[in-house]
Amino acid sequence: MNELIEFFNHPFFAIVGGVSTVVAIFGFGYTIYTIISGVMPVWIRLGRGLSNKKIAVYAESEFDNFKDLLVDSGLFKEKNIEKITSASLGKGERHTMMLVNYNEFDDKIQDILRFKKDSDALIVYVSNGVRISQNIMDNINNHRNSILVTFRGRLLNDIVTSLITTAYEKK
Repeated sequence: MNELIEFFNHPFFAIVGGVSTVVAIFGFGYTIYTIISGVMPVWIRLGRGLSNKKIAVYAESEFDNFKDLLVDSGLFKEKNIEKITSASLGKGERHTMMLVNYNEFDDKIQDILRFKKDSDALIVYVSNGVRISQNIMDNINNHRNSILVTFRGRLLNDIVTSLITTAYEKK
């Protein structure tokens, strides 16, 4: 047994152990740095977006359905969801997240696009079976941070992604 202990007390094992410890410490430090510089900013932006960002919902008869979808997800507060009607399109200009029900606002899309700033997120919900003209598709596509959604399940995913990717302006 003493021979085995003496074997591992050789200077070679002390050097290898020391080098391994230094490599492990630097690896751990680099991992912490990567998490802090890469992941934390995304978590902070998402947290701020979920708690502070107001969502303008361009819907009239379907507003309650969209509001319930957002609130029931547990991600959004009811106070952060505002109804925008066709008579009050200008109210949506102050919001950085816009959700539009295309079926009700198909003739107002051009006006909504005019109100949208480059840093704002626009999500246009189109229900199944509704065709959008190529002209309107091109106009939506020409605006940054604009998404066209055809499924309600996908709608929440696109809203959360938009919260992370859109710019945050200090007001």
